[in-house]
Amino acid sequence: MTDESLPRSAPQPGKDPAGEPARPPNAARPSFADRRSKRRRNIAIVAVVLVLIVGGVFLWYYLGGYESTDDAQADAHLYPVSARVSGYVVKVNVDDNQWVQKGDTLVEIDPKDYEVAVAQAQANLTSAEATAQSINITIPITSVNTSSDLKSTASGIVNANAGIIAAERQVSAAQAQLEADQANDVKAQDDLVRYKLLVDKREVAQQVYDQALAAAKSSAASVAAASANVAAAQEFVQQARSRAEQADASHLSAETGPQQVSSTRERVRAALADVAQKRALLDQAELNLKYTKIVSPVTGQVNKTVVVGWNVQPGQQLLTVVPLDDVWVTANFKETQLRHMAVGQKAEIHVDSSGKTLNGHVDSLAGATGPLFSLFPPENATGNYVKIVQRIPVKIVLDPGENRNRQLRPGMNVVADVNLR
Repeated sequence: MTDESLPRSAPQPGKDPAGEPARPPNAARPSFADRRSKRRRNIAIVAVVLVLIVGGVFLWYYLGGYESTDDAQADAHLYPVSARVSGYVVKVNVDDNQWVQKGDTLVEIDPKDYEVAVAQAQANLTSAEATAQSINITIPITSVNTSSDLKSTASGIVNANAGIIAAERQVSAAQAQLEADQANDVKAQDDLVRYKLLVDKREVAQQVYDQALAAAKSSAASVAAASANVAAAQEFVQQARSRAEQADASHLSAETGPQQVSSTRERVRAALADVAQKRALLDQAELNLKYTKIVSPVTGQVNKTVVVGWNVQPGQQLLTVVPLDDVWVTANFKETQLRHMAVGQKAEIHVDSSGKTLNGHVDSLAGATGPLFSLFPPENATGNYVKIVQRIPVKIVLDPGENRNRQLRPGMNVVADVNLR
């Protein structure tokens, strides 16, 4: 059966025989301007979609190259200024929040007691130096005297020993003379006895007997004289020995001279040590006098608590100096934000108080998380452990001239953005 032989269905209302919607009788076909406007609208939609896609890609790339945190504050070293000596505060040269330069005198303590201490230390040093000088002068004199005494006593010993030998020789000579005189006396006495018998028998003349008598008396006198000479010579020997003993004693005493010189040198060393001690005490007294003027350790702004009339003690804090020219930012980034962060990367600091943005760079990353530096660091070895993302302090240093108006001050809140690219 062919398609032509099939029965055709009746056309539905509102549709043409082909089955398409019936066009109103007065409806016109779309014009060329309408088709062109529709095409422009479609192109605009596609362009907007492309711009959004490209913008999204660039925004993702831009945001992916930065890490930001609002857990950041301005920091600086606060320099406490304290007293190094005790005393009465007589003058305070600064007011609250005053700008001072390094080395400016901030507070003055009454210096009178310390001036007296300096004068006393100077007098003690002068006295010690004079004592050391006087002792030092005696060393050459003592050395010369010791050398002279040693030579003199040694010579005295030699002379004394020579005197002993001479005296002993004199004793020997006197003894020999005594023996000779005694022999002559024996002969003379025997002759006298014989001549006495002969003269009694008148066998010899009286004159011969008289001569024999005279010779006997003379020989007896010679014996007595020789005996006296022997005694005198022995006495000379005793005297010579005494002089030798004295010479030995003097030499022994002179031999202690080097020890006396050494002792004098030790006294000089002790005196010099005393001089050094007195000089150190003078230096300390001068330092204490200098410490009565308390100066600023750095350039910055003063926060003072001291007033005139205070009696201060060493170590007591009187002021605090804040160096506003040396302010940096401590930004506490999460540990997950540090994956691509490194020293030297540029950073932007948004200051809450002024709304300004300052430029800087990453100077360093802390060696540990903030809680580990606290008084009681956390202990995670417990049964109820909960993992918490930790934060690492990052030091951001401002570029030169960024804080020249000193509006960024320690403790201010800021927002830190670090460019990771």
